[in-house]
Amino acid sequence: MTQRRKIFTAAGVALAAMAMSSCISVKTPEKPIEINLNVTIRQEVLVRLQRDVEQLIQQNPQAFPQQQQQPPPRQ
Repeated sequence: MTQRRKIFTAAGVALAAMAMSSCISVKTPEKPIEINLNVTIRQEVLVRLQRDVEQLIQQNPQAFPQQQQQPPPRQ
């Protein structure tokens, strides 16, 4: 390539970059982005609650009497 051609190519690339830069715009959203994590949090709370209840039943068996399973009625 000749020196003149290199200059014209560089100038063309620079002009194209300037023209394209005016087409691109970055704007912040009007509303905040919301990430819903209710499922994960709910599962963690349920597991903790279940463990607490099991521990409470073991510590106070008289407060939570276990029902005996009755055999199904005969026909």
